[in-house]
Amino acid sequence: MAKNDVIPAALPASTLHTPSLREMELFVSVVQNGSFSAAGRQIGLSPASVSRHINGLEDKLNARLLNRTSRKLSLSDTGVHFYERATAILEDVRTMSMEVSEEHRSLSGVLRVHCRILVGETHIAPALLGFSRLYPDIQVHLTLSNETVDLVEQNIDVDIRIGQLADSSLIARKLTSAERILCASPDYLEGKPEIRTPHDLLDHNCLAYRTNLGDVVWRFLDCGGNLTEVPVDGSLLTNSGPALKIAAISGLGLALMPEWSIANELRDGRLVRLLPEQRISFASFVNGVYAVYSPSRHLPVKARVFIDYLAEVFRKQQA
Repeated sequence: MAKNDVIPAALPASTLHTPSLREMELFVSVVQNGSFSAAGRQIGLSPASVSRHINGLEDKLNARLLNRTSRKLSLSDTGVHFYERATAILEDVRTMSMEVSEEHRSLSGVLRVHCRILVGETHIAPALLGFSRLYPDIQVHLTLSNETVDLVEQNIDVDIRIGQLADSSLIARKLTSAERILCASPDYLEGKPEIRTPHDLLDHNCLAYRTNLGDVVWRFLDCGGNLTEVPVDGSLLTNSGPALKIAAISGLGLALMPEWSIANELRDGRLVRLLPEQRISFASFVNGVYAVYSPSRHLPVKARVFIDYLAEVFRKQQA
């Protein structure tokens, strides 16, 4: 027997009566070409070898698939059914292979991501190393700003946003909650007046995040639903989340920060949570960090795996 005439090793006993894809391909080739010799030329087997393989397939199925005469081959009734099923299965396999191959090719090229500065610096940028190891052919173009961007106009694949989504037409996937908490460093708290109620903040240096003019008021909601509003003052007003975080860690004063943004600092003791029984309340604030994309464009596979990866990053942080 020639080297090309070798059929793959025998199937396990548990699948003894199941034809292999190779056998189905051989049978379909015989039917479509109308003879053993034509099928053999197409796939590189001798006519005698093709005949032996078809005989073996029939023995395996315990059924006659082909009617043979000296002049032609024809399908039996069972052969017609087997041919129809085999061609459908082989087409499914080819389609699946093409889809997998296309998806693999899609996991390459440029992925354009925009996000807010704080979440970009604390979570997105540090996550890029692990993402790059999993998907080395994807090049991330990361833009950090606190501006709201037009995803279509600026050709952004994924936008990481915090809080309320102004454009309800966008598709959003929540990556994590964004509950804000009151915190300070141990260095700041040492020797300072004790903080037991929101009103105690009047005796402290309160570092505030502010994007517009006007008084800074922190709102607290207790477990009984009672709202307390405290006008606060301090030595720092900023529109930068990272700056506010650094100032709090350094011991400058108290700050309200999203819990996800200081999870590591709370864990290692660089920051301490205060008034844990109080919830920070903002009427216009929707808790959450979201991966947002436009419904007007097909979500690329590379964007989908990026969003999935970020969701796992935030999940592990909360575990």
